Amino acid sequence: MLTIGQKFPEFSKIAVTSLEKGKEFETITSEYLVNDDNVWTVMFWWPKDFTFVCPTEIAEFNKNFGEFRDRDTRLIGASTDSEFVHAAWRTHHDDLRDLKFPMLADTSKSLAENLGILEPNEKIAYRATFIVDPTGIIRWVSVNDLNVGRNVKEVLRVLDGLQTDELCPCNWEKGQETLTA
Repeated sequence: MLTIGQKFPEFSKIAVTSLEKGKEFETITSEYLVNDDNVWTVMFWWPKDFTFVCPTEIAEFNKNFGEFRDRDTRLIGASTDSEFVHAAWRTHHDDLRDLKFPMLADTSKSLAENLGILEPNEKIAYRATFIVDPTGIIRWVSVNDLNVGRNVKEVLRVLDGLQTDELCPCNWEKGQETLTA
């Protein structure tokens, strides 16, 4: 699995970005992650569309979209399902209709494989979360087993800590003192 300090792999994938007819899909590439505007990226993966735990996580990321935006951070959700399955799921699930971030389709499973998060039996993605800095370097990785949802507040807490570029003690939260060496 790729880890902290490694470059996020190159990719070019179709994503669902809207439910408006004719504007549903966009291509997102790894170039989107690298920028001079100091914008970070959080890419989070789920195993399968039309399941039970996955929409709770996606909805929670969406509910916290403003928190990520306030931290100059882009959100990208992803799975190995197709863009058409993503669009159908968004259309038919109340909590997913108004997503403010793209749902990336890794139908070839190449990005999940390059990241090292492909479950070996079913060939679906684990619940992986990557925080990527504006230079395209992975700064944090968290992976959950298939049946346990992640904690979006913890992703925000770690993002806050990384963005201070300082020493942050255990249970540190934004606004608290950092450590001096």
